[in-house]
Amino acid sequence: MMKLFSWNINGIRAGLNKGALQNLISIHQPDILCLQEIKAQDDGQIDLSFFSDYQIIWNSAQRKGYSGTMIMSRKPYLNLELNFSSNLETEFALADQYGNTNEEGRVLSVEFDNFYLVTVYTPNTKGDLSRLPLRHKAWDPAFLKHCQNLSTKKPVLMSGDFNVAHQEIDLARPKANVGKHGFTVEERQGFSNLMEAGFIDSFRHFYPDQEQAYTWWTHWGQARANNVGWRLDYWIVHQNFLNQLKSSQIHADIMGSDHCPVSIEIND
Repeated sequence: MMKLFSWNINGIRAGLNKGALQNLISIHQPDILCLQEIKAQDDGQIDLSFFSDYQIIWNSAQRKGYSGTMIMSRKPYLNLELNFSSNLETEFALADQYGNTNEEGRVLSVEFDNFYLVTVYTPNTKGDLSRLPLRHKAWDPAFLKHCQNLSTKKPVLMSGDFNVAHQEIDLARPKANVGKHGFTVEERQGFSNLMEAGFIDSFRHFYPDQEQAYTWWTHWGQARANNVGWRLDYWIVHQNFLNQLKSSQIHADIMGSDHCPVSIEIND
């Protein structure tokens, strides 16, 4: 059995300074840990000696202190790919007035013996929806095609901050947020397209009707204490891998970020 965790840590330096990352590792001992929004470079300035049991794979944004993903693995890997391929970058317009999303360290894909693991930090469409056209017309289709391409070789497991609540059950106040960033028709359809392509939301597979299951809370108004949140973080597995999926959990008790970790257990 393998334990795989994913967490938007909202800055790996902050997570280390708070002891939050060390705490997660000590308590849960994940075999693989995927991190998003690390906001750091692989420049030797961060002390990761506590995690000597892990191989650490960085995908930092070109812009310092911004975005970025990381995978920490006790399991040996075969190959890795940073960002989208040049073919996908040519096919889809992945840049807008805010920058090129393919230079922001948002996608990290690692090949293991029996599966591909893709962790993602999906672009936020912003409060005024100014990044929604890029998300809807380019990013979501490119990400789907990337994962479909990998799935022709091995089953694909995806984790990360998808920056969308898929269904009304996935946020505390759906009526008040219809059409707002993270809950637009376009963003929700992009997620549905993954499901229609044969991928499964692991948490909803086990808990189709569970309410008040969230992974992100605003800092305002005691939202986390009152559990007024959104489910933005997911483990998604290809349907061909379902027989190896044993559990899916949300770890709302783990502090240290405005997001909490999510995990799955699989037979390997």
